[in-house]
Amino acid sequence: MRSIPFHGQTGKFTFRMLATVLGGQSICILLGALVARGVSAADDGGARSTAYLLVGFGLGALCIAAAGLMRRPWGLTLGWVVQALTLLSALVVPMMFVVGLFFLALWITCLVKGAQVDAEMARREAAAGDGPSGAQQPGR
Repeated sequence: MRSIPFHGQTGKFTFRMLATVLGGQSICILLGALVARGVSAADDGGARSTAYLLVGFGLGALCIAAAGLMRRPWGLTLGWVVQALTLLSALVVPMMFVVGLFFLALWITCLVKGAQVDAEMARREAAAGDGPSGAQQPGR
């Protein structure tokens, strides 16, 4: 098994899977930002609630941006940064640690399995490389 990449380009299937993970993660982070705002407003009258909401929305926007940048070599690194920041958000809303672990597990699974699928697709395309779209040439 190869090591898990932190930088570089991934295959087409892999970056699509990773972008899907980040899309779902953005929804959970945005909802977590609303929870952080509500808890903060209830605890101290809302002194930090707006900051929590803005930082949470910023992290959610970063997730969406990272999903769109998965085709770039540094998009993968940005995705790892999002994973780390999601785990750090547990300092404000402790349940976000569970959410962060869940999405980290999905992220790693998509990296590993996506690379396997991309390798298999490349192998099949190379084996069927007789013509465009894998069609066999006449006389075979």
